[in-house]
Amino acid sequence: MTTASWTIRALRNALATGTARPSELAEEALARANRNPGRNTYLWRDPAWTLAEAARAEAMPRGHGGPFGDGRAALWGLPIAVKDCFDLAGAPTTCGVQFYRDLNGTAQQDSWLVEQLRAMGAVIVGKTHLHPLAYGITGENPEFGDCFQFGKPGAFTGGSSSGAAASVMEGSAVASIGTDTGGSVRAPAAFCGIAGYRSTLGRGDWRGGFHLAKTFDTMGWLFRDLEDAPFLAAPFAPSDAQSGPGFTRFAFVPDSFVHDCEPEIVANFHAVIRELEELGLKGQPIDPSWWADVLDIFAPIQASEAARLHRGNFDHFEPLIRERLEWGAQFIPQQIDALRRRHADFRARMDELFAAHELLLLPSTPIEVLHVDQGPFGRETRNRMLRYSVPISLAGVPVVAIPCHPGGMTLAAARNRDEDLLALAGRLGAHRSAAVSAQFA
Repeated sequence: MTTASWTIRALRNALATGTARPSELAEEALARANRNPGRNTYLWRDPAWTLAEAARAEAMPRGHGGPFGDGRAALWGLPIAVKDCFDLAGAPTTCGVQFYRDLNGTAQQDSWLVEQLRAMGAVIVGKTHLHPLAYGITGENPEFGDCFQFGKPGAFTGGSSSGAAASVMEGSAVASIGTDTGGSVRAPAAFCGIAGYRSTLGRGDWRGGFHLAKTFDTMGWLFRDLEDAPFLAAPFAPSDAQSGPGFTRFAFVPDSFVHDCEPEIVANFHAVIRELEELGLKGQPIDPSWWADVLDIFAPIQASEAARLHRGNFDHFEPLIRERLEWGAQFIPQQIDALRRRHADFRARMDELFAAHELLLLPSTPIEVLHVDQGPFGRETRNRMLRYSVPISLAGVPVVAIPCHPGGMTLAAARNRDEDLLALAGRLGAHRSAAVSAQFA
């Protein structure tokens, strides 16, 4: 199969009917691995281990029912990549820096997340590149090399889930685990023209996973096709998760908010508004002027928590990361407590927004591409992007990242409406497919 045809639905149907086997898909994935310009999509992989995992998946008994009629999980037999901040037994966990790779050695047991994936029969191709400590939004990494897009030399993937996006682009994974603190799923999805899902804050178990800032860290996915979104609530959905009533309305930010977006992103933002309205949802603009201080709340809390996690190790990290950690270490508890009260107030107002409007739409990033020739990327560029992602991070809500070519949009829902949001994303993907088919009919 071509890379473009590597969707969850296509591969799982082939597996369910016996026209493909997990070992065949694993071999194809391994052949495509590390085809990005820096040959660094993966910071760890072991082809023999992955092929043994594929054989293990093949030995899982067939049954009846389930999403593909074979009694197996939606991710059974599929090549999946995992961000290298989650332990996998027998492999190092770098968190994007050589210091932790060398300090911690090989993991003795799987993280909770890897356990879930392996229990479902997913075939892990390897552990992917990330911005150092997951503390950045570009995908730059001076120790393991910067992460550039497959087929686009010089164009950064975005971060911190850089390798996750690269794996989907190159076709070495049909979906890839990422994390999102301040935009680390949403930015790579937008820059790379793929889809993403950031889960509700608190979903999943971080045992064996390494945090950046616990107050904001979420698990998520990068993937190719919006129609596959409903299959990706697992593995971090709670056992009692249920779908609710469908959405009927959505809010969107006004043109005054997107004044710093590049023109094609503004055009695609308006196009997605029309698409949602074509699905029967009623849209309404909102006034987000009260978001003006989001970075003043988010950045110190994030830096303070990261500084505590990495205390004593600052000198082992690159200067930009070290400076942020040193800044975070300067805050005293009373300052952070005051910021947490402001955070709680902001989150309550966002809850009211979702109660009134159900959904919120805005661009994921105002920039189409981050190119090496435009760097180095300092605080101004970072803050320009975080202005779009941080309000969602403070709210702790789930997001689907909608690819728009170029750019991408963030569609967010109230906390724990992940399943409903992913179902809507699937509808939007089907709507787009139908529109393309109609053009060529």
